[in-house]
Amino acid sequence: MTERAVPPSANRDFLGRDLPDRLLAVRAAEGDEGSFAVLVQRHGRALLSLARCMLGNPQDAEEAVQDAFVSAWRRLPEYRHSAEFRTWMYRITVNRCLTMRQRRPPPVSLDTVVEPAAEDAWSQPARSAEQHAATAALSHALAELDAGQRLCWILREVQGLSYKEIAHVTRTSEQTVRGRLFRARRSLQEAMDPWR
Repeated sequence: MTERAVPPSANRDFLGRDLPDRLLAVRAAEGDEGSFAVLVQRHGRALLSLARCMLGNPQDAEEAVQDAFVSAWRRLPEYRHSAEFRTWMYRITVNRCLTMRQRRPPPVSLDTVVEPAAEDAWSQPARSAEQHAATAALSHALAELDAGQRLCWILREVQGLSYKEIAHVTRTSEQTVRGRLFRARRSLQEAMDPWR
């Protein structure tokens, strides 16, 4: 008895790569690990980028996203599809990052940190120093924003979420999101004026 060849479209559907998040989430809630794996693959990179922005440390970011996906896997039966899966995952990831930030030890003073050696001291040192200083100024300006403004700015400017999605993730109104973004952008613009 010979086996029939599976059409490529049927194989893609079986793997779930062409299915919408909502259907994959339903399948995953029923215990389909393959569907959940597709969701992880589809959204993992964006969530990792968000976590890096919030935590500043790649290892902490990976841990936060991994914990967020583990939490999501456990909570999938509770997921009611009132929001898109992506937005739901953003909320879980943001909450995990905020928890990790609260548990962090206080930062070490810059005076006690040994400055790393330059990779290539001969390649445009003035430009490299200026870029480093501008990046440090932006990081400092972001750190000076209140937590709500910083989170809204990251979700909008770095992650590209809509105002509605940000409102859902932060559990606020779209008007509140717009206000926070306005204040964050104004503060950042003022802080970065010397670098223009």
